[in-house]
Amino acid sequence: MTTGSPIEIIDPKFSSYILANAPLEELASGFRWIEGLVWMGDWGCLLFQDLPRDRTMRWTETGGVSVWRSPSANANGQARDCQGRVVFCSHLDGAVGRVEHDGSVTTLVSHFNGRRLNSPNDIVVKSDGTIWFTDPVYGISNDYEGLRRKSELAPAVYRFDPATKGLTTISSAFEGPNGLAFSPDESRLYIAETGDQTKPNPAQVMKVCDVSPDGRAISGLCDFYKVEPGYTDGLALDEDGNVWSSAKDGVHCISPQGELLGKIGVPYRVSNLCFGGGPHLNRLFIGGSHTLYAIFLNRRGARTPRG
Repeated sequence: MTTGSPIEIIDPKFSSYILANAPLEELASGFRWIEGLVWMGDWGCLLFQDLPRDRTMRWTETGGVSVWRSPSANANGQARDCQGRVVFCSHLDGAVGRVEHDGSVTTLVSHFNGRRLNSPNDIVVKSDGTIWFTDPVYGISNDYEGLRRKSELAPAVYRFDPATKGLTTISSAFEGPNGLAFSPDESRLYIAETGDQTKPNPAQVMKVCDVSPDGRAISGLCDFYKVEPGYTDGLALDEDGNVWSSAKDGVHCISPQGELLGKIGVPYRVSNLCFGGGPHLNRLFIGGSHTLYAIFLNRRGARTPRG
């Protein structure tokens, strides 16, 4: 089903990203809150979370929606590692896990310095195989998306090396780190700050930093772009380094210089998004609250280790 959602051109170049005969399509609905979109290229499907219902869903062009994994331990963000396995953030377990090729689940990391992680939220795999993830308290602040419990660690961004089992703090300069993504050449890391949501006016801005040449640290963390209305939750990058950010009114496209280029209107608040849809990665999948959308673009998504 197509929608009448508007396209807003801010910069003339954005008009070349939009295809006049490719409207926003509604693919499926009836979920509680969609998160963790990841395109499985060799499987020909999209995986995403129906987070409050504790299940990971699968969508294909020909077969529609089915349940891929349930229960999912209230999984949120997910990505593919260099071996094609799904790695995911679990709110319920306060851990990062991995779905093996045989379907079994391995817990990769659940503690830091002897203390339990909060509720890992979003995750990305670098081409060197390391796993970077955010750990806010959102999944332990209520029982809707996980399990309410006391926090043992301040919110932070982490880097996990599966080869050495080493977990290091990349940054603790966040009140609520959320979505994250690397630039196409992995020289920059974008991180959404969604703040302490118990405060009246939480800090909500997308930040960016430089990644060290050895891929072990960051520097120069600074504000990059503030989404309005709403805030950046999930984000995805195209091959030219443009950032496609979730927002209250849809999807915002931001240049690598931090300039708003245009918007894709979506009927519901957008939580997460990813590029996929085939070998060219030119279809943007969008989680709009309880509804899954997609739109073909004249852009290709940035390649991930198993994109």
